[in-house]
Amino acid sequence: MVNTNMTSAYKNQQIMTSSPEELTLLLYNGAIRFVSESVTSMDQGNMQQSHNANLRAQDIVREFMATLDMKYEISKTWMPLYEYIVHCLIQGNMKKDKEQLLQAKSVLSELREAWVGAMKQTRMAKAVGK
Repeated sequence: MVNTNMTSAYKNQQIMTSSPEELTLLLYNGAIRFVSESVTSMDQGNMQQSHNANLRAQDIVREFMATLDMKYEISKTWMPLYEYIVHCLIQGNMKKDKEQLLQAKSVLSELREAWVGAMKQTRMAKAVGK
């Protein structure tokens, strides 16, 4: 019980002290973790747990979609990717199709890596005063 409380307190502290960029990274990590949990639960025959994890991943991706600022050109590229991820998650959930879930995870992982790269570039630009 104490360990769970400590973990929860750590996660809350991490969220409260993170920059918006770091929060986005945490959300990518969470979405990827939930898709992985959905696949693992499906493999174990626990369809309810798989479904619940899938819905949590969908919620995160839908939040990305809702907060995407469409005045930027990159948003016009990322929105269809988010729509594709949600499509894969829904199809994987309805049809119990692990391949659809793995495809969603793959695209999420690529977007996460792009986000990490953008964070590094931003930090470097700030460091040199640009």
